[in-house]
Amino acid sequence: MPRMPSRVLAHLMAEDRGQCTAAELAAALRVSPAAVSGAVRFLTQHGLVVKERRPSGRGDVYRLVDGDVWATLIAARHAQFEHYLASLDAAVSLLEPGSPGRARFESTRQCIALAQECVAELAERWSAT
Repeated sequence: MPRMPSRVLAHLMAEDRGQCTAAELAAALRVSPAAVSGAVRFLTQHGLVVKERRPSGRGDVYRLVDGDVWATLIAARHAQFEHYLASLDAAVSLLEPGSPGRARFESTRQCIALAQECVAELAERWSAT
C-alpha cells in the first residue's frame, strides 16, 4: 500500500471516534488536503474506508469499513493475484516454448500462484480466529 493511504488508514484505526473529516486528517497528519484526497480515494476504491455524509449535512467523514479491515485487505490481495496470473498467462502464451523469456514468465507465474495459495490459507486461518 502506498505511504499516504497507509498513514490515513493507521490514523483512522487509532482514532477513538472511528471517523474523521478530510480537514481533520490533513491537520493530524500534517499534509495537504490534496494528499488526503488521493489517500482516501485509494482506500475507498480498495474497500477499506467508507465515505459518509456528516449528520449535519455539511461535509463528509471517512471511517473504516464495518467488520475486519485485515480480512478485507487479504481479500483485495487475493483479487490482485488473479489479475497478475491472467496477465502472466497472456505473456506466456505470446512467447516461444523453451525460450528464456518464457521460462522467466513461467517462473514468475509459479511464484505468484504459490503466493495466492498462501494468501488464501491465511484468509482461512484468520477467519477461524
